[in-house]
Amino acid sequence: MSEESESVSAAVPGPGGITPDRLLHTGASDRPSAEDLVLASGRDLTPETLEWARRKLAAEGRSALDKQLP
Repeated sequence: MSEESESVSAAVPGPGGITPDRLLHTGASDRPSAEDLVLASGRDLTPETLEWARRKLAAEGRSALDKQLP
């Protein structure tokens, strides 16, 4: 029995190569970090992008990360 929750399960494409919707969204209980936001946006981790992410998280909260995800 796995102790991992479904939200951290590896993305396994379903029929037709489509990733199930339940694997595309983050859980509401996590607090995203600046690093999470930078990586979700497809940017490199640099001091500048981390500062951008900190400002974005301060202004928009968790929705800043949610906007980056499908």
